[in-house]
Amino acid sequence: MKRKKALYAAGDVIGIVVAFFIFIIPFIFMFVNSLKERREANLLSIAWPKELQWDNFKQVLTTSNGIVITAFKNSFILTAGSVVVLIIVCAMAGYVLQRRNDKTTGVVNALVMSGLMVPPAILPTIWVMQGLHIYKTMFGMIMVEVALQIPFTIMLYRGFMGSIPTELEEAGYIDGCTRSKLFTAVIFPLLKPVTATVTILNAVTVFNDFTNPLYFLPGNKNATVQLTLYSFMGKYSSSYNLLFADVLIITIPMLILFIIFNKRIVDGMVAGAVKG
Repeated sequence: MKRKKALYAAGDVIGIVVAFFIFIIPFIFMFVNSLKERREANLLSIAWPKELQWDNFKQVLTTSNGIVITAFKNSFILTAGSVVVLIIVCAMAGYVLQRRNDKTTGVVNALVMSGLMVPPAILPTIWVMQGLHIYKTMFGMIMVEVALQIPFTIMLYRGFMGSIPTELEEAGYIDGCTRSKLFTAVIFPLLKPVTATVTILNAVTVFNDFTNPLYFLPGNKNATVQLTLYSFMGKYSSSYNLLFADVLIITIPMLILFIIFNKRIVDGMVAGAVKG
């Protein structure tokens, strides 16, 4: 027994050390170099700067008419819009797919789950968006993000829905609830753990998305935070201090969110299995 505990403790220590070298040291490296002047930062050393250059962050925020500020606004709208639509649509879809048991539901469920395996088609999607006149629009970009995240989100909601006893619904029907009232007043409030998980995971995914805004939401006025890094790599390719400062600025918000709600993410993903 003592030997097992010692092995578990050794495994924990090894995991912490590995995580430190993989995640913490690169972050420290970027932070240190973001506070250096250009020549010193270009040496790519982890040594502490001779003089702290906090103005690097100010320069990043004000460059190109404040494109980083505009990008944060666009990313916030895109993330918030996508998450809200995903919660509403996928909660209802997960409820129906879990409670109904017929051939049609089986086919729909198979189609939804196939979205986890089928890669997005860039050119056909652009063609469809142009036909609907939503290409290069925030609404169109939100619809793309929603479509990409729907399969996984429905899977989470459907799994958690299985832990909710059907007796609650029967009691609701006896009390005179309609189906819509039953879902909004009885079922949806019970989905808080998985909704928290869905919110955080999708917010991080959408906020950090680089490829899709590059294809479906081009243009400086539509820039998202990840695209600023792409433009900064060309503009400041010889100024690593500013490049690292931009990386930190666009990384820290989601990093803080993930750290604060990390326990909720785990709880929401395992709640259905534990209760079931």
